[in-house]
Amino acid sequence: MNKIVKIALIAIGLIGAILWFMLPSRAESEADPAGAAQNGAMAAMFMITYLLLAVAIIFSLGFALKNMFSNPQGLKKTLFAVGGFALIAIISYVISSGTDVGPQYMEMSDEATVKKIGMGLNVFFILAAVAVILMIVPSVKKLVGK
Repeated sequence: MNKIVKIALIAIGLIGAILWFMLPSRAESEADPAGAAQNGAMAAMFMITYLLLAVAIIFSLGFALKNMFSNPQGLKKTLFAVGGFALIAIISYVISSGTDVGPQYMEMSDEATVKKIGMGLNVFFILAAVAVILMIVPSVKKLVGK
């Protein structure tokens, strides 16, 4: 199995190198950007990227699910973590206003999109705060406990 994977990776690497040399030159790209974007070599490179990304996602999810279901205690912890993240996402969506940008940017987008962006930022800030708290609290407990 390991030998097959190595051969496949070498083949994909060679195909990628060949496609790299088939890409249009910089002068051609600047002269006709739309044509450069529609280049067959570029499309093939994107297809290889999508294929490798799909394989990586499938294998990582497969092994994670296998390990999760083989250990019931791990499944319970995972469900709590997913539920906590969903709760943070819901709270973040509720507290985002949808009017967090200036009027010149609102012309480029609608309120729903701005609300989703605000939700993402709120999720990040909440998770960052939780991470910092979870790093500080044990240190303080050790200092106080001694």
